[in-house]
Amino acid sequence: MALVKIKELRALSDDELKTAIADTKRELFDLRFQKATRQLETGFHQFKHNKRKLAQLLTLEKERESAAKSTAQSEE
Repeated sequence: MALVKIKELRALSDDELKTAIADTKRELFDLRFQKATRQLETGFHQFKHNKRKLAQLLTLEKERESAAKSTAQSEE
């Protein structure tokens, strides 16, 4: 599994972004659950990849919210 590029994430719409955040959180939950029940034999690198992807997605979401707020304030 290759790391996700930020350019690919910036192309997502707002709805797709929220869906991607929820999916990534679910994947991390599933990985933690598999680790706790000792069912995860390989793929420990997936933790790092998913945590990085989640951080990118959340940062992108914050950037969009901030841009929307600054646009709304400048229109007033």
